[in-house]
Formats: sequence, C-alpha cells, structure tokens
Amino acid sequence: MNNIPFPLEVITEDEKKYSPDYVRISAASAMALRLKSGRFARDFAFGGINLLLNYDNGCLSDCSYCGLARTRPGDYEEKSFIRVEWPLYSTDEVIERIARYAPQMTRLCISMVTHGSAYRDTLDITRRITEKVDTPLSLLVAPPVLNREKLQTLKDAGADMIGVGLDAVSKETFFKNRTDVPNGSLSWDNYWDVIYASRDIYGPWKVNVHTVVGLGETDWDMIDIFYHLYEREIFPYLFCFNPEPDSRMGEAPKPGITRWRRIQLVKHLIEHYGLEREKIKFDEQGRMIGLEMPSGKLKEVIETLDSGIPFMTDGCPGEDGEVGCTRPYGSYRPTESYRDFPFRPEEDDLTIIRRELKLEEFLM
Repeated sequence: MNNIPFPLEVITEDEKKYSPDYVRISAASAMALRLKSGRFARDFAFGGINLLLNYDNGCLSDCSYCGLARTRPGDYEEKSFIRVEWPLYSTDEVIERIARYAPQMTRLCISMVTHGSAYRDTLDITRRITEKVDTPLSLLVAPPVLNREKLQTLKDAGADMIGVGLDAVSKETFFKNRTDVPNGSLSWDNYWDVIYASRDIYGPWKVNVHTVVGLGETDWDMIDIFYHLYEREIFPYLFCFNPEPDSRMGEAPKPGITRWRRIQLVKHLIEHYGLEREKIKFDEQGRMIGLEMPSGKLKEVIETLDSGIPFMTDGCPGEDGEVGCTRPYGSYRPTESYRDFPFRPEEDDLTIIRRELKLEEFLM
C-alpha cells in the first residue's frame, strides 16, 4: 500500500496540548457534553460526538477547500473545520463526559489528520474510549498513514466503522484539489486501497466514503460513484461544499440549491428504491437533466420526498439503526437555510424543498 512517511513528533511536557492527551471537539459536541454553553436554532436531540486530533503543525495535507489545510493562514488550533469551531479539551475529560451522558450518546467519531502521530494517537484514544463506554465508535481515517495491518488493529481496539474522506469523486478533481496544490502529496490510488481494505476487514455497510458536491465534479461523476460504492456495500455519505474563509476555494461558489436537492433525492432513490442508471438522464456536459420515471414509480418518488429523509444528514448509524452522527452546520452557515437536516424536515421545510427541487421540470 502506498503510505507517505511523516516524522513522529517529539513532544515535551512544557509544550502545547497535543493528542493523544488533548483533542478538539466540534462546537455542537461541546454543547452536548455541557463543556460549552449554547443552543441550536431549533431544539433537537443531538448525541453524535466528533473528536479531532490536535498537533502543533496540524494536518500535513493541503487540500484546496479544507479549513485545516496546511497553508491556510492562522494557527492550527484556531482553524475551523467544515466552518465549525473545534475547541480543545483534555481527552480524558471528554471521555468522562461521554460516559456521564452515555444515554444521550448515539455515535462517536475520531477524525484523523495527515500526520506521523495520527495512527498511534488514534489507537490510543480508541482504547481509552472503548474501555469506558459502549457507544458505537467510528474513525474518519487518513489513508496516507495507514495500511491493512493498522486497520485491523484499530478494529481489534474497538472501532466498528471506518470513514474515508475521499471528497473529490473523480481522479481529475482529486488531483486538482488534493494533489496539485502547494503541499499536495495525496494519492488517489492510496485512498481506494484503504477503502477496499477497510471493506474487507470491517465488512458490508461498515465503511463509508465522504463525497462533496461542488469541487468541480460533474453530476455524472457523483452519481457514478454512488453506484460504484453501493454495489460494493459501502455507504456514500454526501456533503455540500461550504467555502472556508481564506482557503484557496474561499471565494468559490456553493453548488446551486436545485442541483444539490436533486442529487440528494437521486442518491436516496438509488439506495432505497433501486433506481436504475438508465433512468437518470444527463446532457453532454454530464449535468443531470431528468429522471425517466414510469407512472407507477412516481408515487414512490413523491412518498420518499414527503418523508423528508433524503434531505437529512448522511452519517454513521447509532445502535438503533437511525443516523447517529448528524453534524449540524457542516454544509451551511447557522444563518442560512438547511442544506442537510440533522432532524426530520417539518412541513414548512418540505414546502421549501419542493420549490428548490423544481420537480415538475425534473421528472420525465
């Protein structure tokens, strides 16, 4: 497997607070664990806790769209990630809070970064967590620092799902955004090696791949990867590009809302209704222009739209099988309308979604 070597950091006690003894957690996680005051614009149950490794020099990758990119201005500890604040806390304190509020916890996730200490520290934190709590634990991994043996060791330590942030869904957009950048050294083949190795080790529906709409891909690219992953019993998780200030894509536009809603709907129809490839129509530029649906299937489309489920956040499930990791505000600002919903959309939300979909123009 193609591993990129990174030097391990030598950390003395009088230096900053680094992983594995300290982690950053999302602002929503800090609120759920009563480590930070605040409230969401709407009340809803939240129990998906996201942890992020912390180092002095941060992530050694330099992706054009990422808030943690190596050349983005500012100290790593001050950088946002998916436009969300990530305050720093003692790892043991976070785990103690998770244990204290265990009945409300639905899913835990440790996010690695591309760093020489990331595997070692993720393994350490995984063991600390699984010794104290039973909440399902996912790992969002950094493929350059992993191989098959390390993936197996992480599973043996108690991780039950692996996520891979592929993000760019075609080789061309991956190269443009993750390799052909000032400090880019990521490998498309390495990412797929880790995806397939994880599927072998963790099993069906225990691996997910993050896909981002808005990095320069075509609709055809996005839909094609949904089929590719679903046929291999791997979950595609869908994100909307949300520009990070001062990143190289900080001024790039978000994808149009109609395009976004239609991709959400079609992804759901593929996964839950077996929508055939040939029913999805594209123009010469790879833009999705319509669904060719027999009249008997229209009722299913309307029913699934009315459920609101296609427009909810993709995330790893909790023990009850429902989405356990909902990442509020990952794809939109708190002042913006929801791009993906961390709860079931209400009727007023669905009215807006129907207008955004322009369904009468889309169904053929």
